[in-house]
Amino acid sequence: MKHLSRNDRTVLGRWFWTIDKPLLALVLLLIGLGIIAVAAASPVAAHRYSGGSVRIDDLFYLKRQVMWVLAGVPLMLAMSMLPVRWAKRVALGGTVVFLLLLFAVPFVGSEVNGAVRWVNLPGFQLQPSEFLKPLFVITTAWLLAARFDDRSLPTMQLSFGLLVVISGLLVKQPDFGQTALFGTVWLAQAVLAGMSIVVVGGVICLAIAGLGVAYLTSTHVAERIDHFVKGTGDTYQIDRALDCFKAGGLFGAGPGEGQMKFRLPEAQTDYIFSVIGEEFGAIAAFMIAVLYLAIVVRVLLQLLDEEEPFVFLAASGLAIEFGLQAAINMAVNLALLPSKGMTLPFVSHGGSSFLALSLGMGLLLALTRRNPYLKASPYAALARAA
Repeated sequence: MKHLSRNDRTVLGRWFWTIDKPLLALVLLLIGLGIIAVAAASPVAAHRYSGGSVRIDDLFYLKRQVMWVLAGVPLMLAMSMLPVRWAKRVALGGTVVFLLLLFAVPFVGSEVNGAVRWVNLPGFQLQPSEFLKPLFVITTAWLLAARFDDRSLPTMQLSFGLLVVISGLLVKQPDFGQTALFGTVWLAQAVLAGMSIVVVGGVICLAIAGLGVAYLTSTHVAERIDHFVKGTGDTYQIDRALDCFKAGGLFGAGPGEGQMKFRLPEAQTDYIFSVIGEEFGAIAAFMIAVLYLAIVVRVLLQLLDEEEPFVFLAASGLAIEFGLQAAINMAVNLALLPSKGMTLPFVSHGGSSFLALSLGMGLLLALTRRNPYLKASPYAALARAA
């Protein structure tokens, strides 16, 4: 480690001594477990999408996931090396770019399973909303943090206006799951920024009213809610997901031995948690949930003594978004929530999802680089400069 001594002022040296190594280790562990999970689900997806003269290799989706990992991990590490000011600039610029792409989706997007959410690129389907999620969180943090310097600035209203625009575009796709995620994370950041309880109550009532309107006007929303509340209509997906958990028991059927997974739609994406439950058991599924919790708790503990409002709001927002998305996916797999079409972070197969998560986690690692043990040391100034 001669070239990475504490007085090394190179970019790599500063990164090594200021990065949150436990957080990085937890994320890399999750990515590794995700590769194993995709390996278990890959044959299911290959059989599902093979037909006629088209025959997909059983390991096709695993190979693609490895490709996304090889692209996403370097992206995450590169983002984690950014100084806070550059992380903010990347997020602000990215928000503009992907917001424009979100506007373009209805005109140039492709339809998959009745929803228009993707833009076709050579060999890749780009989902702008996935990339916009972490960028929106940081942009919102920048706006809300300005209130700490000047309470007269209408930054709360501006951030809410941006949320309304994004929500309108997502509802049009339709993508109500992402809309709820954007709204919940924004509300959490607004509360942390000092939003009054009265306004919070008003926003929650507005959200409930919006859900009611969506239920009455959207067949898509009404069917999902009716399936969940009344158990009526087509419950095939969730029934098969629960069958996987029942077949797996506590310890699982064993790697590659699951059979119920072959009846599971979208086993490699939305319902990969059920594949984990069948092949590796309920205990393994529980440990995956604990790993997500550990990542969120690690970030929040790092922020307990954070004095910079922007860093506090941005990092906490990213952690809440990450944990909430994981919780929603797992709850859907366990029939605790209606189906949302939301991936399990770093575990589900998918290019847009994995790259966007890598971008967001890289920015989160950049924001949490000032480790507590460095603040009281001679190297504190170096860590802050990074």
